[in-house]
Amino acid sequence: MDRRRKFILWIGAMTALILCFSLLALCMGQFHIAPERVLRELFAPRGADAVRDNVHTTLYNIRIPRILMALLAGAGLAASGAAFQSLFANPLATPDTLGVANGASFGAALGLLLGGSAFAVQGLALLCGIAAVLLVFAVTRGMGLRSPSMLMVILAGMVISSLFSALVSLIKYVADPQDVLPVITFWLMGRFSGVTRASLLLSVPLIALGTLLIFLLRFRLNALSLSEEEAKAMGIRLGRVRLLVIAAAAMTTASVVSVCGVIGWVGLLVPHISRMLFGNDNRYVVPASIVSGALFMLVVDTLARCANAAEIPVSILTAVIGAPVFVLLLRRSGGIGV
Repeated sequence: MDRRRKFILWIGAMTALILCFSLLALCMGQFHIAPERVLRELFAPRGADAVRDNVHTTLYNIRIPRILMALLAGAGLAASGAAFQSLFANPLATPDTLGVANGASFGAALGLLLGGSAFAVQGLALLCGIAAVLLVFAVTRGMGLRSPSMLMVILAGMVISSLFSALVSLIKYVADPQDVLPVITFWLMGRFSGVTRASLLLSVPLIALGTLLIFLLRFRLNALSLSEEEAKAMGIRLGRVRLLVIAAAAMTTASVVSVCGVIGWVGLLVPHISRMLFGNDNRYVVPASIVSGALFMLVVDTLARCANAAEIPVSILTAVIGAPVFVLLLRRSGGIGV
């Protein structure tokens, strides 16, 4: 089977699975809803009885926003991971390579420490996540590097990430151990339980825009392995492409972390699975990562809220699932390259 046909079949299969699992996720939970009732509530006029009012509230205020956020978060993190792995030519690059997640975590922890509203915590996390990337570029420019190499950008990202990680630890140290510290700790574990229709308003446009931009740049991502001279001969400005990719991935990651906390492994594992299936051509890897990441995150979040009466943090499950799968991928491929 040629790669293009395999790609079309994969996208079709993943899309069908996303639709099926989304319906299942709407039905599953501590309050079980029959599939026919879900379909009736989605497509039929709303009734006036109390039971249907409860179903309507559960679906439209809790489960639909949560499922949408899980799909967008998985797609955005997977696309960002695929883009960064190509940009930095590093198979271990993740959406947090430039310290975005730690920056957003610091903003959220600070907002929780100050007792801010949910909207204020989300906004502060988003601002600090974007500020982390700006600091990375400020550090490289401060070194006198007008066009820094990708290695210098990665090193600057590690420095900024460590700085914000220390600041998060400082906030946890000074936080009230009875009230505030447990809230910060649980938030940092990653979860979708706090997603509401209001929180979607700030995050969805940025996640969708960043993911769309990476999708549109998938053709030019292949040119990042070329030299400056070769790229110019093809009419491609590598500096502009790199800046757009970093901005899109940073915006997507910061938006996800601002709502859901830190969720690992999605941006590392899913792009590798896509590369094992379709090679290193980003025309196939990026779209495959988007749909696969969305499905992976939806399945993991559904397991997190249904496996136990007390919801399991999503980042725990992504690590428990992702680590063994990644080891299996390494054993089958003998090492994964970009």
